[in-house]
Amino acid sequence: MDFLSNLISGLSLGSIYALIALGYTMVYGIAKMLNFAHGDIIMVGAFTVIVCVNMCGLPTWVGAILSVLVCVLLGVVIERVAYKPLRKSPPLTVLITAIGVSYLLQSLAQLVFGSGLHSFPKVVSIPPVQLGELTIKGDALATLAVSALIMVALTLFIGKTRMGKAMRAVSEDKDAAELMGISVNKTISVTFAIGSALAAVAGIFYGSTYGFIGPYTGSMPGIKAFVAAVFGGIGSIPGAMIGGLALGIIENLSKAYISTELSDAIVFGVLIVVLLLKPTGLLGKKIKEKV
Repeated sequence: MDFLSNLISGLSLGSIYALIALGYTMVYGIAKMLNFAHGDIIMVGAFTVIVCVNMCGLPTWVGAILSVLVCVLLGVVIERVAYKPLRKSPPLTVLITAIGVSYLLQSLAQLVFGSGLHSFPKVVSIPPVQLGELTIKGDALATLAVSALIMVALTLFIGKTRMGKAMRAVSEDKDAAELMGISVNKTISVTFAIGSALAAVAGIFYGSTYGFIGPYTGSMPGIKAFVAAVFGGIGSIPGAMIGGLALGIIENLSKAYISTELSDAIVFGVLIVVLLLKPTGLLGKKIKEKV
């Protein structure tokens, strides 16, 4: 029974990682860019809910909607201001810029809210489900269900809609897509908007699950979600979901049966083994480049 309880807790944690990883994989898959500020957008979304609900007294659902809108706007602004001018620059330049944006968001949050933790309101309030002696938290079920629905919705969006086809074209070749009449700037902005909206949703579920948010809250989950995206095959939407769930289960079972201090090392160790055996990740595809 303890194993099942730990497994379900791991699935709940993995669902949060999956939500974040879906945002990572969207941006990388379309724009071929690693947005390491993605984890800090989670923190901004969570603080938006705290300001709306705890400080302004707004209903929690209003705070959740405003959180998504704020993160969407922030993601588009970051792309336009920080990343768009570097679109033809070497990947290392973009990576360093993303790290700079991450530290900027953390520092601004620390200036505004202080370095301590803040209580997060209960946005997701679902009664637990009792299965014999096993109690499943409502938060865990909600997080898993929302992650699965978003994965399906994103897959259908990219595969069936006009914008999704434009995203696939931009992913293949930006210059050729532009010659075909596709607005590359608009497509990449929409990609960042969707990724940032997913970050807001992840921030809401993270805050509801753990109850506290600080300026550095999104940093480690963001890194682990990036690991999950690489684990599943970065650029693959189902891969991000599988990678996130697998990472959450490995981390939680490691804490329960091996060591809480070694759990992170075990997670990264598993990633190294997977990449040694399959460098593109579990569902990643090998890309052939013409020389």
